[in-house]
Amino acid sequence: MSELAFASATELAEKIQRKEISAVELLNFYLDRVDRYDGDINAVVVDTREQALADAEQADADLARGVVQGPLHGVPMTVKESFQLAGTASTWGNPALRDNVFTEDAVAVQKLKAAGANVFGKTNIPIALADFQSYNEVYGTTNNPYDHSRGPGGSSGGSAAALAAGLTGLEIGSDIGGSIRNPAHFCGVFGHKPTHGLLTMRGHSTLPDVRAMSDISVIGPLARSATDLYTSTQLLAGPDAIAARGYTLSLPELGSRSLQDLRIGIWGSEAIAPVTKEVEDRVNLVADALRDAGAQIDSEQRPAFDVEHSHDVYLTLLHATMASRQPDAEYASLLAYVNDLDPADQSYKAKVFRANVASFKTWAAANEARHKLRWAWHEYFSQFDALIMPIMPTPAFEHDHRPLSERTILVDNAERHYFDQVFYAGLTGVTFLPSTVIPTGLNQDGLPIGVQIVGPEFGDLVTIGIAQELERLGFDFTPPAAYC
Repeated sequence: MSELAFASATELAEKIQRKEISAVELLNFYLDRVDRYDGDINAVVVDTREQALADAEQADADLARGVVQGPLHGVPMTVKESFQLAGTASTWGNPALRDNVFTEDAVAVQKLKAAGANVFGKTNIPIALADFQSYNEVYGTTNNPYDHSRGPGGSSGGSAAALAAGLTGLEIGSDIGGSIRNPAHFCGVFGHKPTHGLLTMRGHSTLPDVRAMSDISVIGPLARSATDLYTSTQLLAGPDAIAARGYTLSLPELGSRSLQDLRIGIWGSEAIAPVTKEVEDRVNLVADALRDAGAQIDSEQRPAFDVEHSHDVYLTLLHATMASRQPDAEYASLLAYVNDLDPADQSYKAKVFRANVASFKTWAAANEARHKLRWAWHEYFSQFDALIMPIMPTPAFEHDHRPLSERTILVDNAERHYFDQVFYAGLTGVTFLPSTVIPTGLNQDGLPIGVQIVGPEFGDLVTIGIAQELERLGFDFTPPAAYC
């Protein structure tokens, strides 16, 4: 039955619709795996199985009458803890929000349920969704299914771990600094960070009825197949009720084009954010596969901007956005600290603190710089269909719960700052670009390594289409042996 555990959501939906298995049977299958295996992983931290069983019974009754709810009819899935799910709390890992219970589902959850998905729980995150690891005082620590001494990534770490261990059929997470892409890479699954604003984020908040779209941040699917990313993105994308008055969605697709029709850039590493040789080798492995399939490959040309400038712009906008989530008292304390800094202090730490409390003038200047970067990327993608690059400098690292300021990572035995890991996520995230992470197999230590396929704004279905082609070439999900 392990092949059922690791099947794609598309395959699971087909099995239900062909009546090879009922929705109730499939849900119980996954619940049994959660009960049996999740004690060692701690990915699924909120359980709504009672409601899910009732929903599965309804799905079976509907199917018996010839009614298919949608392309995900009866498929059991979980969602990241940060999404509002009726009857559960969204704590974002904060103990003070244990009783922060909502009565309505997030819009994305509503859309997935309308397409037939059966949500039976929520998955773990770091506090405030602000780490490359997933642990907090509310739910504890989530382990990587390929090696329990390592984390599954963050902030959608529970999402990726649950998929990799065969505990759920589909997932949805969020991403501001790689929070979909980093866990997908660490856990060997597929993940898609959409074009900013393509998927509505309403209901992805600790506050009720938030209408504004957070800067940089997006929501998007994680799955065990690229086809599931395609289906989920199609279901979730589109303008809200106000924009729909004048806008309709018409995303370009790969369509009938094959890989040999494409021109693809390759960005293997960068001096200010080096990656391990094995990570760069996987970028080149994908490049070789694309070249062998007939694609035109270019590893020399880059977008016309300075990467250090781009990273500085990203950090300014990122930290300003993240700090805006802080309680008033914490923000006031941070502001007082920054006011006492020596103006001559231009250290990395000082720059980060200043970015947290940036004035609107500073933010607006960074935003203008960001939009110039957007146009540089636009010019690049007038010549290229996609770009292959790393998403993280290393495979999954060992748990490290020391204070953030004390953490470092090793990149081929060279010690680097912990937050250097955000470089490749920020390079594309700050400019609103879609990015699809695919697995490239396990390394000699049995750890997954992924790469990201980046495209132009609203090129989401093209990057996913390329992922589908690469999946057919063998860049597919490899289950962790301990859970097969």
